[in-house]
Amino acid sequence: MIVLVIDDEDDIRLLAEMGLAASGLNVVVAAGGAEGLALARTHQPDLIVLDVMMPEMDGYATLEALRREPATAKIPVLMLTAKNLAASDETLRDQGVVDLVPKPFVPREFVARVLAALSALEASAKTTRPGRST
Repeated sequence: MIVLVIDDEDDIRLLAEMGLAASGLNVVVAAGGAEGLALARTHQPDLIVLDVMMPEMDGYATLEALRREPATAKIPVLMLTAKNLAASDETLRDQGVVDLVPKPFVPREFVARVLAALSALEASAKTTRPGRST
């Protein structure tokens, strides 16, 4: 499975990349929204980890751009945030955000949440395939 991590903080990208790679995932990293969009198009990740607060193109703008493009519109997103997003949680879920992870995070917990999200997505894909009974 491929996970794309989009975050402007070097330390966060490194922690995420090391933890996810150690769990057997293929990890692609981007330092900003525009770079992340390009990598999402070329790598077609199974999940995108997206920081909310980034300069130039924040997580909301990146999410909107992902949803506008047919090639990336359905890729699930896990958002990293230092903000309290409870008020906008339902709106984000409607846009394909599968989890909100607060920053700073404990690396082991972060990896567990990414793996749980991927597992849930995989289980959902199995039950919604044509020809399978649910």
